[in-house]
Amino acid sequence: MRQPPAWQFESAVPGVAWPAIPAQERALALALLYQLGRTQWLAPEALREQQLGQLAVLLRHAHATVPYYKAKWAGDYDPAAPLTQERFPRLPLLARRDLQDHYAALRSAAPPAAHGTPEERRTSGSTGAPVRFLAAPLDGVFWAALTLRDHDWRGRDPALKLAVIRRETEASDVANWGPATAGLLATGRAVGRSIRGDAASHLDWLLREAPGYLFTYPSLVADMARLSLRRGVRPQGLREVRTLAESLPPGLRELVREAWDVPLTDLYSASEAGYLALQCPEHEHYHVQSENVLLEVLDDSGAPCAPGQVGRVVVTPLHNFVMPLIRYDIGDYAEAGSPCDCGRGLPVLKRILGRVRNMLTTADGGRHWPIFGTRALMDSAPLRQYQFVQKAPDLVEARVVADTPFSADQESRFRERVLSMLPAGLSLRLVYVDNLPRSASGKFEEFVSEISAAPR
Repeated sequence: MRQPPAWQFESAVPGVAWPAIPAQERALALALLYQLGRTQWLAPEALREQQLGQLAVLLRHAHATVPYYKAKWAGDYDPAAPLTQERFPRLPLLARRDLQDHYAALRSAAPPAAHGTPEERRTSGSTGAPVRFLAAPLDGVFWAALTLRDHDWRGRDPALKLAVIRRETEASDVANWGPATAGLLATGRAVGRSIRGDAASHLDWLLREAPGYLFTYPSLVADMARLSLRRGVRPQGLREVRTLAESLPPGLRELVREAWDVPLTDLYSASEAGYLALQCPEHEHYHVQSENVLLEVLDDSGAPCAPGQVGRVVVTPLHNFVMPLIRYDIGDYAEAGSPCDCGRGLPVLKRILGRVRNMLTTADGGRHWPIFGTRALMDSAPLRQYQFVQKAPDLVEARVVADTPFSADQESRFRERVLSMLPAGLSLRLVYVDNLPRSASGKFEEFVSEISAAPR
């Protein structure tokens, strides 16, 4: 097994080059990383005990200083009583709509001064329902430490070039990978560009830049990898693809291996809560970042899901004392996983499935998560891009971007593949389009339901 590269630390103290003494904020992130290297090996029961201790402090603060919780928790919360695993789930969920409607009432009247000056942030995701929330600079320390954990878990070589393609990224070429490493680690250059543009222009840029690592959305990776196979080209020097923000479609890891011969590593985060889960260093499932967030996967009755069950994701960031988000239903669904044999006690998510609008609803009220498989669809017909939209309880529209219309045989194979992954009784309508635009947030969704019967 190849040893991970040694990190070269940067010193903020003149005259002291080695051992390096980082700036205070960077030292805080490094101190957290040191602790994370040990807490990851705690048994699940020990991790939960530590979480409850931190959670008890947060809940007392929220009850005492946040008007919304003072009123909402009446009869459900006693700050003098010990916090237990049984008491916490009695607290009501906080919906996205609640955050929109009660922004002022959710602000703490007395946030800790040591956490830094609060700042307002906004996110729209791809729901079309924007929210505002408050965060403190302390949140950035945890974000940096968990970014460093991800680099450490993957054994990344900071000396290599990083390429980033995201909505908020403009054309750039800077000397360091970003805020998590700047002033702490010596890294290779970081080049970036906006998600605006087609897959061909992004692939041409990637081939020119020849980075060691690519960080972008799964849907763009799929488009670029398919185009690479058609062209017979491969980025030189690429070691890993890192994805975020969208649900990872089945078969994409295999497609990236075929096209570029590198692994794909996914992460799960939310603007309002930071890192939620990182991919296990040894498997394709995800480890919940329990030091940062208490994450619940709940069934329709509000009970915790057992391994293999799919439920909605509810999160409580453990260190946001500026605007505590207690049992915040972020609108995502995930599949709970079994304990990992890697030895880490961090809980497991087997899959992150997306939001309610990514769920197919049948006429009898049944709910399904369509899984089509990138590689299988490519094998069935010459696709450039595709998206499936449920138009009615019995109708799914396949929107396809292709160089030429499918032949009769290709269309037959495509229909057969798609319908085999859908519940019985649905029909498929094929529509050719020139392009499939991304949402305002830069994300792209493989499946979207437009019917009013979709559960909220």
